[in-house]
Amino acid sequence: MQKEFTKNELLAMEALYCSYGDTVHYLKEPKIFARCKGSWLYDIDDIPYLDMQMWYSAVNFGYGNDEIMESYGKQLATLPQLATQYLHREKILLAWRLSAATEKAFGAKGRIHFNVGGSQAVEDALKLVRSTKKGRSLMISFMGGYHGRTLGATEITSSFRYRQKFGHFANRALFVPYPYCFRCFYEMTPGECRYECVRHFEKLFETEYYGVVDNKGEECEFAAFFVEPLQATGGYIAPPPEYFPMLARILEKHGILMVDDEIQMGIYRTGKFWAMEHFGVTPDVITFAKSLTNGLNPLSGLWAKEELINPEAFPPGSTHSTFASNPLGTAAALATLEFIDKHDFASTVPQKGRYLLDRLRELRKEHPVIGDVGGLGLAVRVEITKSDGKTPDRQLTDAIFQEGMKGDLSYKGSRYGLVLDVGGYYKNIFTLAPPLTISGEEMDLFIELFGALLKRLGV
Repeated sequence: MQKEFTKNELLAMEALYCSYGDTVHYLKEPKIFARCKGSWLYDIDDIPYLDMQMWYSAVNFGYGNDEIMESYGKQLATLPQLATQYLHREKILLAWRLSAATEKAFGAKGRIHFNVGGSQAVEDALKLVRSTKKGRSLMISFMGGYHGRTLGATEITSSFRYRQKFGHFANRALFVPYPYCFRCFYEMTPGECRYECVRHFEKLFETEYYGVVDNKGEECEFAAFFVEPLQATGGYIAPPPEYFPMLARILEKHGILMVDDEIQMGIYRTGKFWAMEHFGVTPDVITFAKSLTNGLNPLSGLWAKEELINPEAFPPGSTHSTFASNPLGTAAALATLEFIDKHDFASTVPQKGRYLLDRLRELRKEHPVIGDVGGLGLAVRVEITKSDGKTPDRQLTDAIFQEGMKGDLSYKGSRYGLVLDVGGYYKNIFTLAPPLTISGEEMDLFIELFGALLKRLGV
């Protein structure tokens, strides 16, 4: 029988034997969690923490979801393991379901290619794009964009610190401003800008001396634009409605593919299966991961249009991963899609999102350090500022995060913790991704606990 260790013993062992290269040590006092259910995590002392980020939007349908867990258990008892060069029923059915959902959303036929994690799906998309656009190896991406931390993915992720120690692997992307209207790169307001960010991007194609096109041959040097329909790590920023249609027209004109990174925003986080559905454009490639299995088993993939990914265009062996399309992951993903079929998330997610935003706007009236709130569906942002309502306050944001994780918030005689995630260009935004199954009572409790944190810190 395995020895039981105390919390202090476990933390001492962790300090000696675990790498500090991951994100655990953003927290000054690391927490050890013991169980989870629904919207809740429970630490080793059994204190409940209301989770408002759900593993970076990986657990959209609640921790320990009984229906999804049941299918996972059945798969575990029948075909838990299989090499990826062989077929199993669940892989085929999952590819069919995802292709059908995407065709319904965009009216385009395509195929599904599986891998394990989000970064790996992005790497596969890079391969697919470069094999399609032969001779073009350069990509475009957004300032504030995040696509992963594998070597290739860091080249299209805007943060230099992810590449700094490791050098360049392929080709660093051309980064252009995202339509972040609260902090416009061009220092304009929505009423006056006339989509300045799109017009500046289009201007790059006017002459070869801007380094993008060969005007004589009408050739573009760039193969694809990797986009996020809402910026995720960048701060859950929703673009204005006409942005992506305007961008898509420019990309189509110059033969640049649009790769839609839905790894955080897909599978109903915004109230639609794919977040890009809100904007009326059809991407050429879609990457997905995280909530596909409700966080139960690593599984990712991409959808691509038929002409890009048919067997002649992307033949066997183009990529490979030992655990891609693994039976446990595909079974969990099928169960997730079946769970979605039973619930009207297309209606409930926008309703809950509006309610949460309304409550946050009420709280904002009492606390001027809440400079901005916004979002789409249940991808909600809370931007923390100085009392002027504009200047980013990273120190206060971190203090709120640290206090929430102490697990000592009191409400109606009970003790709680609050799990938040910090994002944004200035690390001053709480990116809220509660489970899509969150109740009204739990949203009200969040407002009470978040308000208590602000009062505790005197703001």
